Amino acid sequence: MSSREAQRIADEKNLDLVKVSPNAKPPVCKILDYGKFRYEEMRRVKEAKKNQKAVVIKEIRMSVRVEEHDIMVKVKNCIKFLEQGNRVKVSIRFRGREMAYTEQGKGVLLNFAERVADYGNVEKQPKMEGRSMVMFLSPNKKDK
Repeated sequence: MSSREAQRIADEKNLDLVKVSPNAKPPVCKILDYGKFRYEEMRRVKEAKKNQKAVVIKEIRMSVRVEEHDIMVKVKNCIKFLEQGNRVKVSIRFRGREMAYTEQGKGVLLNFAERVADYGNVEKQPKMEGRSMVMFLSPNKKDK
């Protein structure tokens, strides 16, 4: 029907003529209470926001010359983060002459990934970023 006729019907019922899909050919309109429509739309958006889960990235820093006990403490923390559903960024910072031992750093990161393999998997392989080497771990999918 024409827009004038639709507007006349909406005025008779004391309602509003709202374009639901203005880009369609022809445009789609509804006769409804616009205030109520906006309120329900805001409630839907608010409910969708409430159900979203923000992705949190926790960071664990190590050095090339990290000791066994220190690694075990970091593994324990990493497992805790992964069980909470967070992603983990494991990084090794190279200082001074340590830049010559980037392969050892990669070995430390891969060893770390093996230790937490039951709880998370490697999302991004170890990679140099400036003076540090970074690896990302993500939690394993839970079976439902």
